[in-house]
Amino acid sequence: MIQEVIAKLTLNNVKKRNALSYAMLEQIQTNLNTIETNPDIRVVIINANGPVFSSGHDLQEIQTNSVDANCSNCNDCNDGAGNNSLLMELSSSVMQTIVQLNKPVIAQVEGVATAAGCQLIASCDLAYASTTAWFATPGVNLGLFCSTPGVALGRCMHRKHAMHMLLTGDMISAKKAKEIGLINDVIGTEKNNYDVNNNSNNNCDGKENIDDAVLEIAAKIASKPSRAIELGKPLFYEQLELPLDAAYRLTSNAMTDHMNHDEEAKEGIDAFLTKRTPNWPSSKDS
Repeated sequence: MIQEVIAKLTLNNVKKRNALSYAMLEQIQTNLNTIETNPDIRVVIINANGPVFSSGHDLQEIQTNSVDANCSNCNDCNDGAGNNSLLMELSSSVMQTIVQLNKPVIAQVEGVATAAGCQLIASCDLAYASTTAWFATPGVNLGLFCSTPGVALGRCMHRKHAMHMLLTGDMISAKKAKEIGLINDVIGTEKNNYDVNNNSNNNCDGKENIDDAVLEIAAKIASKPSRAIELGKPLFYEQLELPLDAAYRLTSNAMTDHMNHDEEAKEGIDAFLTKRTPNWPSSKDS
């Protein structure tokens, strides 16, 4: 079954609005590390329970950490929890792990995603949202610019769109998020209005639709030759940081090596030329 090679990571701290606390980030990092070394998993979906995808970092935790940082006798500031610097380091590590993972990661967004919740979505390779989804980087409203979310946002959309979100803190709809490149598509047809005072009614009949749609996309990707994706994803992100000529040298060398030496590529080309279904070497047992 193709679905057996798809892993789902579900944010599940509904009472805390799926805040990316130190503990939550540790769990995500641990699961991603396990997935990285599991050859049976080919695609990852990150979704969430409850009406909020993620509210970003836990502000109560941040406030407590700030108080503890002023206490010279605090013994808890060296174990990660209780230290905002280590919290930011772990958060940055999780976001980079998603980008560097040798398997595609898809964000499935329902409900509100703010601050580091937007950062998580922007860090994923693909992102799909229901009509219940709304997005914002509202740190500026609290006197705290969303600098780390800006890293991910500025790399997945035009910088002027990213700066608009970062400077205004405005909430944007799923439709607008698609227009500016934060997400790939909006799944569902029901029109919803965001209500900051009551988001319990934001969950419409789009849930089943987005579950099916994202799973279908993940299954399609999982059916592709795994070696090509494992080589291609990191190469895509690496070349983005290079000048044009260096990017072409890197990718040309990689494609040449792939075409000349990779068994999947040889099988795929031969199958196309002989008009038959390819028998991928790494997919025989799928």
